[in-house]
Amino acid sequence: MHSLICMIFFTFLTISLLFNGAKMVESSNRTLLHLENVSQRRRELVGIKTTFKFPSPLPNWPPGGGFAGGTIDFGGLLVSQVTTFNKIWSANEGGPGNAGATFYDAVSIPEGFSVLGCYSQPNNMPLFGHILVGKDVTNNPSNPTLKSPIDYTLVWSSVSLNIKKNGDGYIWFPNPPDGYEAVGYVVTSSSEKPALNRVSCVRSDLTDTLESDEWVWGPSKSLNASGFNVYSSRPTNRGVGAMGASIGGFVVQNGNGGNTLLLSCLKNLKGSLVNSMPNLNQIEALVQTYSPMVYFHPSEPYLPSSVDWFFQNGALLYHKGDESNPSPIDPNGSNLPQGGSNDDTYWLDLPKDDSSKQRVKKGDLQDASSYFHVKPMYGGLFTDIAIWLFYPFNGASRAKVEFINISLGKIGEHVGDWEHVTLRISNFNGELNRVFFSQHSWGTWVSASSLEYANGNKPVVYSSLNAHSSYPKPGLVLVGGPSGANIGLRDDTAKGGQVMDTGVRAVVVSAEYLGSVVVEPPWLNYERKWGPKIDYDLDKEINKVEKIMIGKLKNVFDKFVKSIPREVLGEEGPTGPKVKNSWAGDEMA
Repeated sequence: MHSLICMIFFTFLTISLLFNGAKMVESSNRTLLHLENVSQRRRELVGIKTTFKFPSPLPNWPPGGGFAGGTIDFGGLLVSQVTTFNKIWSANEGGPGNAGATFYDAVSIPEGFSVLGCYSQPNNMPLFGHILVGKDVTNNPSNPTLKSPIDYTLVWSSVSLNIKKNGDGYIWFPNPPDGYEAVGYVVTSSSEKPALNRVSCVRSDLTDTLESDEWVWGPSKSLNASGFNVYSSRPTNRGVGAMGASIGGFVVQNGNGGNTLLLSCLKNLKGSLVNSMPNLNQIEALVQTYSPMVYFHPSEPYLPSSVDWFFQNGALLYHKGDESNPSPIDPNGSNLPQGGSNDDTYWLDLPKDDSSKQRVKKGDLQDASSYFHVKPMYGGLFTDIAIWLFYPFNGASRAKVEFINISLGKIGEHVGDWEHVTLRISNFNGELNRVFFSQHSWGTWVSASSLEYANGNKPVVYSSLNAHSSYPKPGLVLVGGPSGANIGLRDDTAKGGQVMDTGVRAVVVSAEYLGSVVVEPPWLNYERKWGPKIDYDLDKEINKVEKIMIGKLKNVFDKFVKSIPREVLGEEGPTGPKVKNSWAGDEMA
């Protein structure tokens, strides 16, 4: 009996221990599972956390016209800009910086307006963007400017994508009715087709062709990799007279380089863009609000000046065939040849005597002016303000070849250096959208959300040592070398003590859309060279540098120099602003 009682006791104890142990294991497993889920959610929810705000509130723009009025009439289609969004879906890797991207729906849509598509941007920057919405104002039910799609086609989904993501996303193409075009994709977090009234398609005569622009996202970490990629969009035809206008959405490429550009952009049928553009008072307010602060390198010897100062301090006009008898230039350039072609028959140069020549080379920052060219862009959606600076002299180039820094003698030197940055401003509200930084014969656009600012909402620009290229951040950029190689021309930038507020002594030199309101100075229509063709032997200068090279470095340097455009090396005299392709066209990035 005693042994039976002991057996029952020990059996009960064993069962109890096993039960409590199982509960402890279960509790531990639940805790681990909870922590794992929290960790997973944290990994999945990484993305855009902040919304960009300008350092200072925007001013109340001076009254007049349709600028900053909130809507623009495209000819029966009234468009407005929406900048508030609800998140639909996000990927948390891939794309620029391998940070992923987020897709959004527009919210707070004005009454009577229709959504035209969804918005997307990379996660490596604060939320800052826009999408256009449209309203039919024709009062013509038989031929409206907007119609719902007749169906949707699934373009892509993330279901099979093995990356960090916040659920799954689906991208749909709205199938338009006959006579209409889709101008934006629809994104959902469900496999169910969107409602037909989710977006509107646009009548075909109010559309134009578009193309991909900047990389937004793709599952691969490699830019422009084959497979699926998302890009921002822009009109194919761009420039002062072009009427195409992107809604601010995105396009996709799906396949090995194959385009899935089934979308169109909008087209302004009004013809005249003046109604949405700023008047002169509004331009002056924009200049004072957004005029960049240009910081020069601490070692910069060649600073900008005004054009008038350059002329008044001994600059000379040369005429081919009469080189021994150059002419002084009138203060406003009134005796310069007007129009014509850049045919090498005229050019400008520094004063003859060496003392004056060396003084003029250095410029005069205290007298320097900035010259503003104002023009419509993207069918009147934006105002582009190009800010031109004139430098009497561009210094010699320097190169980096692996661990060696090299002075290139006279290579890169030239008289009369014109440089610019361009502000792109929304005509819906006067908000700065992005800035173009020109760098030699190319450049880069930077979103307003990624800029450095000073003195309120003034973007900071860093001018490179000797060459005066423009950059949004300080540091070293190697120009012209192979990708990934430690070789190239040095563009050094740093925040020195010398700085130029381009809003001080700002001169609006051209705004063609305003007619005779802005009178262009004579020097602006001098379309010949602002400096002589370089008279030194470029190959001889290169050979001087090669003599100090040894082994493989010599071959690497020789190939590098031959790959650099002659414009960068300074062999030809530069032309003025009006001769640049960007004067009437879009900036080339």
